[in-house]
Amino acid sequence: MPGERKWYVVQTYASYEKRVKDDLTQRIKAMKMQDKIFNVLIPTETNIVVKDGKSREVTRKLYPSYVMIEMVLDEQSWYTVRHTPGVTGFIGAGTHPMPLSQDEVDRIMSGMQKDEDAPKLRIDLKPGDIVRVIADGVKKGFTGPVVEVNAKKGKVKFRHDMLGGSIVDIDYKDIEKI
Repeated sequence: MPGERKWYVVQTYASYEKRVKDDLTQRIKAMKMQDKIFNVLIPTETNIVVKDGKSREVTRKLYPSYVMIEMVLDEQSWYTVRHTPGVTGFIGAGTHPMPLSQDEVDRIMSGMQKDEDAPKLRIDLKPGDIVRVIADGVKKGFTGPVVEVNAKKGKVKFRHDMLGGSIVDIDYKDIEKI
């Protein structure tokens, strides 16, 4: 239905998502399209990746080469978006842009991290990997195979032979992969 506010997806050149978002934001202001184009979004998620005992935040694009735009589709708004440098076209049937369904929008938005949420933790370990305790304390230097990884709690369980094959539960920051 014309005149309705919907989410659309445009395809960009590879790695041009940020440039397209910035250029389109400027074009919206310059062409006074704020009443027809409302949001320009690059779907991303932020994770904490732990590798070799070091953790770092990594932001990754959920859909590389695609940008989501919330807009009222008409000739003027279509022209503004379509002729933004780096945009290769709208996703749709032929030359007609197709809006995302509300289910698709909800699924994409739920996959994204909100700024106030804690990033997801990704630990680069799997059962069977051999680890060594690097933290100071009684367990320093202990080694053994990983039994379980609990990314939600940031804990790793491994089997330690010196303690009679007992399972040691330890924080992921206190170990390193051998």
